[in-house]
Amino acid sequence: MSTAPDPVRDAAASALAGGRAAILVEVSRAQGSVPRGAGTRMLVGADWIAGTIGGGQLEWQAIAQARVLLSAGTATAGHERRYALGPSLGQCCGGALSLRSQVLTAADLAAWPAAQALLHLQLYGAGHVGRAIARLLERLPCQVQWLDEREAEFPAEPALPHVQRICAEAVQTEVATAPPGSYFLVLTHRHDLDLAITRAILQRGDFAFLGLIGSTTKRARFVHRLEAQGIAAELTARITCPIGLPGITGKAPELIAVAVVAQLLQLAAA
Repeated sequence: MSTAPDPVRDAAASALAGGRAAILVEVSRAQGSVPRGAGTRMLVGADWIAGTIGGGQLEWQAIAQARVLLSAGTATAGHERRYALGPSLGQCCGGALSLRSQVLTAADLAAWPAAQALLHLQLYGAGHVGRAIARLLERLPCQVQWLDEREAEFPAEPALPHVQRICAEAVQTEVATAPPGSYFLVLTHRHDLDLAITRAILQRGDFAFLGLIGSTTKRARFVHRLEAQGIAAELTARITCPIGLPGITGKAPELIAVAVVAQLLQLAAA
């Protein structure tokens, strides 16, 4: 699995580079129902916060305690405290966890665990729906290759590191660059291009998901043409079209994007 962006680590690197002191708060142990699991990290500065350990009364107390430690300079060796969320804080989660707090150091940054990407996606098409999907994925732990033949269709603002924009004359040839087990979304501006990309994905066969924008009629036509070109029926059966979780209605690009990204996350979790 490829690595994912980690805004909290980025904030830690920025704080150290800028000489801004911070407390690293980490869920060191967790039992039962808790807001976030072991390994979850948050940074607390004198007037800033990065990340979250779950919010609520737990986080409020953790922030207050971190700032006490920060002002006293007594957390270099680490401070650990156990919380029973129900009895101690009145939270209905019912579980228990321990929080370890210490002054952020360069050694912490060097030992920072890599965030794992939930999925690797090739997103074909930078039209209205493609842009709406890409905007949602910018804030999620995933790796995205976003492809289109038309350079001008990509947004003017710079891309984030985990969303790679690729402009190629024959974008279907980029299918081969995706790692095994990748997810694919095909929603270009031309049906013939959609068909060529879909065929290339099916010929690989090692994909986790193949979503094709369109109706059941479009799916039937594509299946007929692909099977006529020698693609096996067991492969064409894996085409998801229409795309998106059922029950989220509407054809606005933003609504389609929410339904599609939710579908991807559900599949990745499964």
